Amino acid sequence: MTSARRLTRDCPPYDKGAFRIEIIFPAEYPFKPPKITFKTKIYHPNIDEKGQVCLPIISVENWKPATKTCQVIQCLVAMVNMPQPEHPLRADLAEEYTKDRAKFMKNAEEFTKKHSEKRPVD
Repeated sequence: MTSARRLTRDCPPYDKGAFRIEIIFPAEYPFKPPKITFKTKIYHPNIDEKGQVCLPIISVENWKPATKTCQVIQCLVAMVNMPQPEHPLRADLAEEYTKDRAKFMKNAEEFTKKHSEKRPVD
């Protein structure tokens, strides 16, 4: 089963757009974790250029069948809001985030404006 959703954030630098994500639930779910992919490009140290996500809760070694989908989404949102430079998929962005936060925020905001989807209107 596959689900596609838009993720919108209300805090900088990702509040200038929306991000399409895909969640694939394997046939063995809930005994195997879902796979999350960002279909919209995002400037983030824990999400690579292909949209693959470094999210410990869905790693094979940490996955628990009792984990609810809403918990996975909450962890994803928290990770987007607060990057984890100690677990990077993009070392260059993790270094920028750690050493020059203002530059990272500016670059991420510009990247978001350029590559994200329009935010839905309430």
